[in-house]
Parts: sequence; C-alpha cells; structure tokens
Amino acid sequence: MRTIKHLFALLLVLCCTALPAQKQVTLESIWKYYQFYPSYIRGFESMPNSDYYSVKGLLDISKYSFETGKLVEEVLNNDMLKKASDGKITIKDIDEYCFDLSCSKILFSTEGESIYRRSTRSNFFVYDLKTNKLIPVSDEEKGKLNFADFSADGNKVAFVRDYNLFYVDLRSGKETQITFDGKENEVRNGWADWVYEEELSQAKYFTWSPDGSKIAFLRFDESQVREFSMTMWGELYPQEYKYKYPKAGEDNSVVDIYVYDLAQNKCERIDFPKEDCYYPRIYWLSNSTDLIVLKMNRLQNKVEFYRCNTLNHTKEVVLTDENDCWIDITDNYYFLDDNKTVIFLSERDGYRHIYKAEFGKEPVQLTSGKYEVAGISAVNFAKKTIYYLSNEVAIPNQDLFSISFDGKKKKMLTDGTGWNDPTFNSNANFYCNEYSNANTPPTYTLHNAAGKKLYTIQENSALSAKMQDFNFTQKELFTLTTSEGVELSAWMMKPADFDPNKKYPVFMYVYGGPETPQVLNSFNSPFDYAWYQMLCQKGYIVACVDGRGTGRRGDAFTKVIYKQMGKYEAIDQIEAAKYFQSLPYVDKDRIGIWGWSFGGYLSALSMFKGEGTFKMAISVAPVTNWRYYDNIYTERYLQKPQDNPSGYDDNSPCFFADQLEGKYLLIHGTADDNVHFQNAIDLVTQLNKAGKQYEMFFYPNKNHSIYGGNTRLHLYQKLTDFILENL
Repeated sequence: MRTIKHLFALLLVLCCTALPAQKQVTLESIWKYYQFYPSYIRGFESMPNSDYYSVKGLLDISKYSFETGKLVEEVLNNDMLKKASDGKITIKDIDEYCFDLSCSKILFSTEGESIYRRSTRSNFFVYDLKTNKLIPVSDEEKGKLNFADFSADGNKVAFVRDYNLFYVDLRSGKETQITFDGKENEVRNGWADWVYEEELSQAKYFTWSPDGSKIAFLRFDESQVREFSMTMWGELYPQEYKYKYPKAGEDNSVVDIYVYDLAQNKCERIDFPKEDCYYPRIYWLSNSTDLIVLKMNRLQNKVEFYRCNTLNHTKEVVLTDENDCWIDITDNYYFLDDNKTVIFLSERDGYRHIYKAEFGKEPVQLTSGKYEVAGISAVNFAKKTIYYLSNEVAIPNQDLFSISFDGKKKKMLTDGTGWNDPTFNSNANFYCNEYSNANTPPTYTLHNAAGKKLYTIQENSALSAKMQDFNFTQKELFTLTTSEGVELSAWMMKPADFDPNKKYPVFMYVYGGPETPQVLNSFNSPFDYAWYQMLCQKGYIVACVDGRGTGRRGDAFTKVIYKQMGKYEAIDQIEAAKYFQSLPYVDKDRIGIWGWSFGGYLSALSMFKGEGTFKMAISVAPVTNWRYYDNIYTERYLQKPQDNPSGYDDNSPCFFADQLEGKYLLIHGTADDNVHFQNAIDLVTQLNKAGKQYEMFFYPNKNHSIYGGNTRLHLYQKLTDFILENL
C-alpha cells in the first residue's frame, strides 16, 4: 500500500508539473517590449470637404472611403517624396500632416522638437499633388517653425518663427514678416505663453480669416512675468534654463489682439482696455469681417463673447456666460453661417448642456437632464444637426447622440455598453468611431451619420488574445457610499485566482483632480492597466475611487471643492480606504495609495491626514504647496492666495508633513516645467524638520512625464519594489 501511495503521489506531482503555468506579466514586457500596447490607426486624417479619410503608413499616405472603408488611391508614396526632396525625406520622416481645403496640397512637418505640452518646433514642407513639387515653407537655415497653417485657398502658409508671425506665398515663394518684436521670455506673437498653453489648452494663437485676407493673432507681452529657472545637469558647469511661469497670485502676460491685413500689409490692434483678464479663444465669422473674441475675467467665472468688426472697429458683447464657481474653456463653440448664432456648452442649469444663442438674445437650451454633455463632436449645418457625447446612459460611459438645432429629434447612435470617441468627416456625413470598454481594447469602425456601422477598420484581436493568454483579470466597475452618504464611482481588479476566504492587500490609484475622472468604462492607460495586472498576479487587489470634484455628475458634485481644493478629495480617498478595510477579503492593515501629479498631491495629503489608514503611499511629481503652482489652474479653483490664504494652506501636504505615518516614497523629475521640483524640495524640508523617515528618488533633467530611454522601466521598477517591500 505504501508503494502504491508513493506512486500515486509521484504521478500527481508529475501531472501538476505538466500543467502550463500562468504567464506572468513583467515590467520588461510592459515598458521595454510594449507587449500590451493597443494598435491604433496611425496618421488618421479626415480629408476636408469630402467623404474620404487618409492614413499615413510606413511607405505612403493613402486615401480611403468613409462609406466603404476601401482604398481609393495612394496619394503620396516614398518614391514620390524621395524624388521631390532629392532623397532627403521619406514618408517615415513625416511627423504630422494635413491637406488644404481642396485636397491638392499636403502640409507636413519633420524633425519635430517638443517644447511644452502642446508646442513643437519643426521643419515644414508643402507637397503639391498637382505638380509633384516639394516646397519648403521657409529656408531651413533661418530656423525651425511653429504651427504652420494653410490659408483657405491653400496658396499661403502662416507660421511662427523666433516668436514672430510670418506668412509665405507658395506661388511666388515670397516670405512676409508680420511682427518684428518677438523675443524669448519677452514677447510672443501668435504663440501662447506657458500658462495659456498648459491651462487653456491651446498653443497656436493665430487664425486665418475664411477668405484668407486677414490673420488675427494674440500678442503676449510676458516681460513683467517672473521667471522660473531649472538647472540642467550633465555638463562641467550645469546650465540654467529660464522661462516665464506665473504662479498663483502673480502677474500674467499682457495680451493684445491684432488683425493683420495682407493686402495692406498692416497690423491693427483691437481696442480692448488693459485689464487683468484672459482671452482664451478667437474665432472668425464666415463673413471674414467680424472676429469673435472670448474674454474671461481673472477669477474665470465669467466669459463675454465680443463681436469685433475689423472694418469699422466697433465691438459689442453678444453673449455672456457666468457661473458661481468657474467656467471651463473648451473648443465646443460653433458659429453658424448667419453670422449671428452660436452653439456652445454651458453649466448654467447645474449640468453641462448644449445651448444655441442668437447674438444679444437669451440662449435656448437644447439638451437637459441630470447628466453631462462631454463635448460636441460635429455639427451638420446643412441638416441642422448636432452630434454630441454624453454620459446619459451611465456615469462611466460615453455615448454618441444627435439632436436638431431646435432641440428635437434626439437619437442615441451607440449601444450604451462602453466608451465611444468618434471622428467625423468635415461635412458630418460619416464618422470613424473608436470603441472600448474597461476590459476591451479599442476597435475602430466606420459609420454613417445615422449611426449605422459600415465597416471595421481595425480591431485589437491580437492584444485581446494575449490578455486571455496571460489570464488577465477583469476590472470591475461599481459604486460605494461613504459614511457621509456620498455615492462614489469605483473600480477594482482582483487576482485571477481570487479566494474570498483569503485576506488581500489593496493598492489604490488616485488622480482626483477637478473634472478628471479615472473610473471610466474605457480601455484607458494601457500601460498602467498591464502593470495592475502584474500586481494582481502577485496577490494584490488594485482599486480606484473618483471622489468629489472629479466631475461628470453636475456642479453640486464637481464644484463643492471650490475655494477648498483638496479637502473633500482627501476625505473621500480616506473614506474609500475605510470601505475597502470593511470588506471580509481585505487585509485592513495593508492599504496603500499612489498617484501622479494631482494624484501625487492627493496620495500624500490623504496619507498625512489619514491617521494611519494607509500603510504606504507613493507620490510622483506632486504639487505640495498650491502657492507654487501656476495661476490659471490654481486660481480657477482657489481664487488668488491673497484673497483665500486658508484655501491654499489648509490642504497642502507641506503643512501636514508632521502627521506622516507609514512608508512614503516621493519621486520627481528635476526639469519638471509643470510641477516644479521645488515642490519636492519643500516637502522634504518639512519632513526632515518633523523628523520623519521616507524615501525619495529624483530623475535628472526629466520633465513632468518622466520618460525617455530606459526611464519608464526604471521608474516602474522603483514603484514595484517599494510596493512589494512595504505593502
């Protein structure tokens, strides 16, 4: 009997050994080999005034039909481009490209150098598809350009070089300089200063009139804005990089609006009084005479739409939008061809909805309900139809709807099962939809304007199969209710072999910033998604909770943080941690939290105020004192520090460093132009002063994103090691 038992045991061991082990996700597979990165359509462009789109491949730019998804023609290939450039340029060298309105020319950039979040410096060329000639937009010896842009007829290109505005006539080759006073850290023409670019989401601030006769632009005089300097390491004597960065309560650039008349070769300033305000957007009306200027007060709770006549130099306020807290500037402003009507988004009823306003008259609300419109995707002016995105079906979802100009004929065009991100063609007859959900990588499909699916362009079936092969666990979406009775959206990822009778540590991810939800039914952040799968394989539960302020649920939920940013956000993360502690399968003594940027700020604040709730926390590139951050962002939510000092100090981690309990890791890039390394230094100073032990790691010469070369792999190894050792 003993022999038989031993034989059976041996057979059992051999059988178990023969079973394939679960494939393990590694940091190298994520950040070195990019095995879990979804495929997407590279170089997708909707072609102007047509029902076609283009795609840039490795060897060509090709034209496809929206209706059939089939190849129509190869517009530009390697041989054509190499011949036209004497072998100097290939399709692979093209960074970005666009067609003129007639689709007879292609404007493209090469050798792009990233400057800040939305600005690059590049060489620009125009390829004439009729003559097969390549035209440099400017002499490369004069330097690289910013924001090259076609005129309506495609015969001219405007651009910024060395902070001045120019245009070139492609037919004659003549280059005309429009401004002459541009100078680094003093005057910018047509190019936003740092804070406009970062916080008003636009870097290019010039625009052609529809008839190509004029160019309107903003001039930024930042000479009185205080400089911030960063040390760039690596040389025998490190260099100082200086740029203008207005911190909370500090002076902004003085902004003027000019209109340049090409025929007269003359610039005229629009006569706005010198005020402490912002001009976040300018738009030409279709008559090419009237310019719409959006003027926003410094508190950012009032926006006035000025109609400025460039011929008789009159101006008038034609629309005003106000809010008790703040107003978000978007690109959802559509001006009708009647030159007197605008379609826009507003939160004037407590939720973000679509309105239509005839200038000088009360706006008419077109959508309504306890949901939010995320954005307007397209407007079909001929059919008087608006296509928009909202979370009407479910808070974490995004669906596409259509509605008529009179607020009738509302129709849902997607199926309500996930996240939709459509790109319409220029006349809004067709769209390409990117669909995903929390556990499904993106699929790209073509549809007509009625929502009918016509063709599948691309799926991520290979990635889906790989996820199954690695036995990825599911991200579960749910809601939880805090002790204060606040319902919060959340997601959770459990180990694939989850056993409810065991106790698991919980590692929470947080961003938590104003109107930046993370609990979405979409396949966002694929790298972190794969990393969380790796942590689940190692026996952790990973979770995320959107606290108050994160948006998508109306002003009452979003704007409760006004003048006290950080207070309710930290309360909700601590409450979420206590919720997880109450679950029978959670080890209540092993709760950790991490975040980046605002999430780094909130992970620190939640831990410091959590009275031991969190065993460990990680902050990457955190704000630690809101007085150090830029004025547009910070004053939007806190007002000026001179007017609301407690709003700044009551919820800044620097002032709570003495309350640290548990293990804490602080990571920052020394060349972070957004959240300055100063934030890390001051928090470390306070932690040292309080006698607290912690860990810190910095990345020399890396910006807010901390990437490049081997950096991300190194960073995530550091994060992973800290989690494994301390949670």
